Amino acid sequence: MVREEVAGSTQTLQWKCVESRVDSKRLYYGRFILSPLRKGQADTVGIVLRRALLGETEGTCITHAKFGSVPHEYSTIAGIEESVQEILLNLKEIVLRSNLYGVRTASICVKGPRYITAQDIILPPSVEIVDTAQPIANLTEPTDFRIELRIKRDRGYHTEVRKNTQDGSYPIDAVSMPVRNVNYSIFACGNEIIFACGNGNAKYEILFLEIWTNGSLTPKEALYEASRNLIDLFLPFLHTEEEGTRFQENKNRFTSPLLSFQKRLTNLKKNKKRIPLNCIFIDQLELPSRTYNCLKRSNSNWLYQSGYRTYSGFSVRVCSPAHQPWGHPGHIGPAPPQAQPEPQL
Repeated sequence: MVREEVAGSTQTLQWKCVESRVDSKRLYYGRFILSPLRKGQADTVGIVLRRALLGETEGTCITHAKFGSVPHEYSTIAGIEESVQEILLNLKEIVLRSNLYGVRTASICVKGPRYITAQDIILPPSVEIVDTAQPIANLTEPTDFRIELRIKRDRGYHTEVRKNTQDGSYPIDAVSMPVRNVNYSIFACGNEIIFACGNGNAKYEILFLEIWTNGSLTPKEALYEASRNLIDLFLPFLHTEEEGTRFQENKNRFTSPLLSFQKRLTNLKKNKKRIPLNCIFIDQLELPSRTYNCLKRSNSNWLYQSGYRTYSGFSVRVCSPAHQPWGHPGHIGPAPPQAQPEPQL
């Protein structure tokens, strides 16, 4: 077991492994620290790293096994204590370590009586077994036993549909998850750890990350791979040069919000691509409040509903609502005086 003293950094963001141990051949443990982080950043980083470690880290496992002429997976083979299903479950638990890409083949060729373990698997050069003592089957009679295996590097958990095959080939649910568990905890920094930004009142956080693996990867290797996968995931957002060029080419197509209404109508006339007036709301024109209220009272929500083709006619007929006859929807002003009844003598 390796332990390192936790030292808080007061300048730049740093990480280190503060604890590392090997509990067994198939259980590795590592504890890491990342600091100093601003308030809220530790939770964000912890959630993202935990999901990336559990779901995005690649592992190697056995995906298929071929026994020969076996009718179904629940049948037994003469001279073997375990059934076919039990052998498949034991093969599923075999932990492999490799850097291969694609599918590789392996095999088991032994003669009983004897115990068959993971050490008896004949592997390609790029694959190695983490725990050679993992059991597979027990041969109770002097019989020849042969299995053809298929090995693949992948990520996550994949279930295979069982099909009745006459050649004795059976799929194995692939568990390509080298990280067994991930926990993280957050601790607030005191006054002794303050980010070098001149803000003495700022509080910062320390992120502790605990990782357990099955031995095919060390916790440090798993953390490196998960971080690399996250960087590759966000790389497309950093390629802004091409998008910036497209924006420069198309920036003249956008209408400035500071243009007056008269200039907007002039630009509409000069525009080669004719824009239908029934696609323009009066809310988009930034009209004076008095003009806007006139149109709203006359239920004119679209530009074409106003019935005006020129700005001058529009301003005379709409912006002078007092000239409208009484009772017209666009009229604004006092009501005409009503005739007073003559006094009776």
